[in-house]
Amino acid sequence: MRTPLIAGNWKMNGSVALINEFGQAFSAAVSPSSVDVVIIPPFPYLDAARHAFEGTVLSLGAQTLNPIHSGAHTGEVSGRMLKEFAVSHVLVGHSERRQLYKESDEQIFARLLAALSVDITPILCVGESLEERDAGRTMDVVLRQVGHAMSRLEPEQRKQVVIAYEPVWAIGTGRTATPEQAQDVMAGIRAYQAGFDKGLAEQLRLLYGGSMNASNAAELLAQPDIDGGLVGGASLKIDDFYAICQSAG
Repeated sequence: MRTPLIAGNWKMNGSVALINEFGQAFSAAVSPSSVDVVIIPPFPYLDAARHAFEGTVLSLGAQTLNPIHSGAHTGEVSGRMLKEFAVSHVLVGHSERRQLYKESDEQIFARLLAALSVDITPILCVGESLEERDAGRTMDVVLRQVGHAMSRLEPEQRKQVVIAYEPVWAIGTGRTATPEQAQDVMAGIRAYQAGFDKGLAEQLRLLYGGSMNASNAAELLAQPDIDGGLVGGASLKIDDFYAICQSAG
């Protein structure tokens, strides 16, 4: 059985006050022990979150990392630095990084390797634009993004990667892929992984991202190849995020 994973990507949102509210809420609530839960706040809040989440089910993630361990890279953060703040997961290749900051597949692969080198679990984000979906290219795009990374890893490295499918047209728009659309892509990713290793394909955790919220989470998470969610806006609302975690458990 694959343990569900719910990850909340706060993007460039949040505050120390909200961090503390989440810590208090999840320390008081009875959260499902069968679900891994990760909050991914902006870099300045990592230390506050590390302390606020202590003793709760909440783990800590980061939104990106530089592939180099140290050096003259003003404004960047390395995996070694993240490790000092007890970061367990890091997003790699989020569509906003691909689109807004022009990160290429090769740069994303370098970031994935950097995360693995310091024993941080990379969440590799993949997904197609609306134009690519309308052109019938969804699986071509998604499997190219997946394959550029996974095909070049060693078997033991592949086991440490989580993949998040986020249709770009559904991120922050309120539009959501239907459970059937999401399941079709997830099944395709898992079948692709089976080409490397059937055992790996069975244990690989696949997350759905793209406007998952408290009202649609249960139906999405009921799909056989969806093992959790990468949650955006709803992860900033304690009650909604908690409800999504409950749906996964």
